[in-house]
Amino acid sequence: MVETFFASCPRGLEPLLTEDLRAAGAADPRQTAGGVHFAGEWAVCYRANLHSRIATRILWRVGQAAYVREEDIYRLALETPWPQWFVPEQTIRVDVNAVKSPLRSIDFVTLRIKDAICDRFRRDFGRRPSVDTRQPDVRVQGFINSDQCTLYLDTSGAPLYQRGFRQKTVDAPLKENLAAGILRLSGWQPGMALLDPMCGSGTFLLEAAQVALARAPGARRDFAFENLRDFDRATWQGMLDAARATEKPAAPATIFGSDRSPVAVRSALANLDRAGLLPAVSLASGDVLEVAAPATQGIMVSNPPYGERVSSDDELAAFYPLLGHALKRRFAGWNCYLISADTRLPKLVRLTPSKKTPLFNGALECRLYEFRMVAGSNRGKTGQGSD
Repeated sequence: MVETFFASCPRGLEPLLTEDLRAAGAADPRQTAGGVHFAGEWAVCYRANLHSRIATRILWRVGQAAYVREEDIYRLALETPWPQWFVPEQTIRVDVNAVKSPLRSIDFVTLRIKDAICDRFRRDFGRRPSVDTRQPDVRVQGFINSDQCTLYLDTSGAPLYQRGFRQKTVDAPLKENLAAGILRLSGWQPGMALLDPMCGSGTFLLEAAQVALARAPGARRDFAFENLRDFDRATWQGMLDAARATEKPAAPATIFGSDRSPVAVRSALANLDRAGLLPAVSLASGDVLEVAAPATQGIMVSNPPYGERVSSDDELAAFYPLLGHALKRRFAGWNCYLISADTRLPKLVRLTPSKKTPLFNGALECRLYEFRMVAGSNRGKTGQGSD
């Protein structure tokens, strides 16, 4: 049976998410800001959760209706057949997002949806599910716009960027799915040299190593769809076995990382080791201003310091020209990709970006700047700013 789903993702990566969903067998993908609507059988939903490196969550649409007041939303939730999908012994959590809603309190809407679910179970079973806001068995997601309410069941559980192994982080890490999207936008492929010279806790390195070793991003974690009553365990186990059968053993790959912070390097080492990916990555301590290119050509990706990660604008203004000089001097033949919320970056590094892609790191609007370091071509050029 064909169902209707919505997959969310970092804003700016919707086209890449559409590619992932088509690969999973999705029909009629329709992009919107922050995600993609699509249709498919449950096998498509399982496959997208398992294989998409870009999605944040995959939600199953279970109800939709127009509303005027909170009680209309309560009635929609009461009429939705929740007992078909889970049992009263399971725990629930309800979240609501709103865009241009005239209702005054989203918290009250959330409470009314929760009340309706519990009232439906009391009516059908004489008992109700408990609420667990930390680790619920079932997550209900409501979305309300100016005149419609849509109800979803979350099929993912923990966000999909949580691959199941990263523990140690340093300041301002990128989400894993944003890092995976940046790698895709850079054009990097396994076998090409990849370097992150400001690697922090190793997010880019972890994502690249998974791609190099053909590891499905969801192969080592649980999913909320496993808690639903109609879960097809045989179909899911077959997918999981097939994904694991294609994995390559951990072996050296042309993936390199460094950071001037010993704490960051230790964190990246621990994360790679826990994931079983450490053999694929060459990691060392080193300042980005002194690191040599590990190959004659390749892809550099990095999330340089900006905003709260440095002590002052003066420190940034001093660092960026040195960074630009290091790229020109040491990385001729490389394509360098820097993500930053600092719109002064191109001007300060004194390089002209060949491409600027708007992306969001959470709520923070950023740009992914592409600098093609052709020998001699950027010498003496001044960037024109980001917009």
